[in-house]
Amino acid sequence: MNESKEMLLAMYGTMYRIRKFEEATEKWYAAGLIPGFVHLYIGEEAVATGVCSALGKDDYITSTHRGHGHLIARGGDVKLMMAELFAKKTGYCKGKGGSMHICDLSLGIIGSNGIVGAGLPIATGVGFASKMRGNGQVCACFFGDGASNRGTFHESINMASILKLPVIFVCENNLYGISGCVRETMNISDISIRATSYGIPGIKIDGNDVLAVYHTTRAAVEHARSGGGPILIEAKTWRQCGHWQGDPDNYRNPAECKAWLEKDPIERFEDIIIKKGIASKSEIKNIQDKEIEAINSAVEFAKQSPKPDPEDLYTDVFA
Repeated sequence: MNESKEMLLAMYGTMYRIRKFEEATEKWYAAGLIPGFVHLYIGEEAVATGVCSALGKDDYITSTHRGHGHLIARGGDVKLMMAELFAKKTGYCKGKGGSMHICDLSLGIIGSNGIVGAGLPIATGVGFASKMRGNGQVCACFFGDGASNRGTFHESINMASILKLPVIFVCENNLYGISGCVRETMNISDISIRATSYGIPGIKIDGNDVLAVYHTTRAAVEHARSGGGPILIEAKTWRQCGHWQGDPDNYRNPAECKAWLEKDPIERFEDIIIKKGIASKSEIKNIQDKEIEAINSAVEFAKQSPKPDPEDLYTDVFA
């Protein structure tokens, strides 16, 4: 482990911030203060944190309907995010986008996307623009196992491969697309092997091991930035909640759920940090308290923020 203590604790803080943001979202959605749909990222925090920790400040990401973790890991403002979830005027999209459509171009966040697989062609376009500019920027494209069965997946990777675009395709394989298990929806064991069809590297990793994700992505970034073209990374992980808030989640095997809960990425990383003497339990507690305070502050900001004005209904709408 060659990373500095500062970096390792920052990664832990990011994962914990994502978890607490999502737990707060779950609470206030149930209380009726968050409208629309939300898809929680609880259990997958290591993927977003590991990937975004390996990116440069001028790089890009495209996100998904389950995008809160990606945005936070990329440096998104939790106050603006929470206000957007609460449909308030102070949110990232002025309360008009909601959970699945947050973006922050200043951070290279091209946007979350409510359409499954829609981020793939956007990322390919971003990679094409980066190559044309010749500035060395790369784009990390997050998508799920379900999206890998859509035409956008194949078209996007094929084009990125042919043109050697600097795109890192990150498949967050949590084994279930809504209620359909990958064992029922594809005849392969690993999505990463599809990379061979396009002549690019395909790598399968433990998506609940933040350091494995980080090291794999860092190598992929160097490969893409140097002109080597795209890479497909498959991170095996697990969502600890239903597909959306309100999903009864009665289609997954309880034994399988229990086994994955024992691989909780935050608990695993915290155990490593303490056992290796990188930080004490009190230092970890201080980080946790800081992140809890930040999320509580974000919730209060959202609650106190004004609702959008009715006369602004048609502003920021392009046609």
